Amino acid sequence: MKKIVTTSLLAIIALTTNAQTIKNKIEQSFNTFLAQPALKNGIATLVVADTETGKTIYEKNSQIGLPTASTLKVITAITALDLFGPDYTYKTQMYYTGAIDSLGTLQGDIVIKGSGDPTLGSNRYANTKEDVILSKWKNAIRAAGIDSIAGRIIADDSFFQGNNVPGGWIWTDMGNYYGAGISGLNWRENKSGINFNVGTIHKEAAIANTTSDLSYLQIINNVKTGNKGTGDNVYAYSAPYSEKIIIKGTYGLDLKKTIEISIPDPAYDLAFQLQNYLAQDSIFFADGITTGQRIIDAGEIIPKKTADLDVHISPKMSEIVYWFNQKSINLYGESLLKLIGYISGGKTSTSESANYIQKYWLQKLQIPSNELDLIDGSGLSPQNNVTSSAMNKIMQYAVTRNWYPTFLKSLPTYNQMTMKSGTIGGTLGYTGYHQAKDGKKYTFTILVYNYKMSSSNMRQSMFQLLDNLK
Repeated sequence: MKKIVTTSLLAIIALTTNAQTIKNKIEQSFNTFLAQPALKNGIATLVVADTETGKTIYEKNSQIGLPTASTLKVITAITALDLFGPDYTYKTQMYYTGAIDSLGTLQGDIVIKGSGDPTLGSNRYANTKEDVILSKWKNAIRAAGIDSIAGRIIADDSFFQGNNVPGGWIWTDMGNYYGAGISGLNWRENKSGINFNVGTIHKEAAIANTTSDLSYLQIINNVKTGNKGTGDNVYAYSAPYSEKIIIKGTYGLDLKKTIEISIPDPAYDLAFQLQNYLAQDSIFFADGITTGQRIIDAGEIIPKKTADLDVHISPKMSEIVYWFNQKSINLYGESLLKLIGYISGGKTSTSESANYIQKYWLQKLQIPSNELDLIDGSGLSPQNNVTSSAMNKIMQYAVTRNWYPTFLKSLPTYNQMTMKSGTIGGTLGYTGYHQAKDGKKYTFTILVYNYKMSSSNMRQSMFQLLDNLK
């Protein structure tokens, strides 16, 4: 009995000593990190916890709210997985109104009703690709005996009240793929590509082609050819419902890259592409195309369904969260955020949905709302302010859930550690999990704001600090 007690005591002493050693190492390294000239006018926060016990090993400045950049995505993803589960799917309906006459003419409209699915038309999944979706819908129309349509294509985006961007997003982001708006009927991740033909340096880089038909938009190209090695400095300027897109900046002489821009009205683009696709098979719409929100804005009512033609099922939440974190797709985060608001309280605005996330974590983990000051669900807004303490508690909570393996798989690998990164002007962050060589597991969050060095150098400095957990 005495031997058992002695062995247990020694194990406890060993664990305590190890925790103290790790704490001391991290504390010394973080103090050195904070003392570097690049942070003279900036700030950094750090929390490290024992993943298995949940106990905090070290924290510094953990109650100070900072912009998160894309590390915020873990909070949105964890909330969505916890509320809906990994098997949740979105549904997009295609139906017709009116009646089909004896000649195969639909005396009514074709309506595509969205539910905010961010993957519709995406090339990341086999069953969501643009051609796959359009072909499926054409076959459904043909199978119903419809050869022509006397009415319209209505792309019903009214679920989220059309296409919007969160408050706090900046003008230089919104026209580019990562700043695409969030629609009730998203399409092709609400983006399109532009290819350029380079010419004489400082002279026009002409548009060679676009990856989808954008002939319904006016594109004004002010892009110049840049010197070799200058890369991509092309920015598109537009906003939801813009009919004009202005493209500025430089495209490096040796660059071979498709520039991706946001689409001002994704639902309208879907209707436009479907109309063109069906026309190839001689299926025409007498009254053209429109969207649900445009009908509502005109004071009209979206026609009621006669019968379904197709119900498209999105990939599972687990698959959506995977690409959301792996490729840091802002659109996915904003769609998930709005879904959280809708399911939780019938609200679909970004601000109201963000409030539901605050309430959720106040109830679950007693995290005060002022530690989760959210403006969006993706972290693109520089006005987000979240404490590292709150983020790390939510990351630690995820470990206890049955869907944790799904979430863990979604996180990228940097510096041989499993973690989500975040980068916007003046902000760098990492949050994730790591198992050390001795088997100890750690949950960590580090945020840095207003640093004065290159982002690559700051990133290496952060990695050097996190190496203490290896």
